[in-house]
Amino acid sequence: MRVILQRSGSACVTVGEDVTAEIDHGLVLLVGITHDDTMEDVIYTADKAAGLRIFEDEAGKMNVSVKETGGSVITVSQFTLYGDTRKGRRPNFMKAAPPGEAEAMYEAFNTRLRTEHGLHVETGRFGEMMDVSLTNKGPVTIIIDSSERNPS
Repeated sequence: MRVILQRSGSACVTVGEDVTAEIDHGLVLLVGITHDDTMEDVIYTADKAAGLRIFEDEAGKMNVSVKETGGSVITVSQFTLYGDTRKGRRPNFMKAAPPGEAEAMYEAFNTRLRTEHGLHVETGRFGEMMDVSLTNKGPVTIIIDSSERNPS
């Protein structure tokens, strides 16, 4: 599982004319799922995103998590995070999970953020063409890849 995490001052997602998600401050998470991801990957990436201390404390140091700031989260499913660009000029998306599997994992990811971490989570619409708008604070952008985690 891959998550592109961006610290945001404000963000929104629209599908056509409909605003499907909008937050003031928090995180925007672009979520990619590959064919061999499991619930372990969901747990790892959700817990890592929720717990990263990337917001400033009173001393101006990145030492506070999104939960501690009272921030919210927008998640957007994004199969293109598994685009393979090694050959030619057109990306190959064969490493992305099939839509049915990916949607179930994406929903499990959102559920974990809400239930285990108590975060307010808004989402785009799975499988739809979306416009994502955000103010990236810092800027801070981090890649979380469950395939690169340390073994337990």
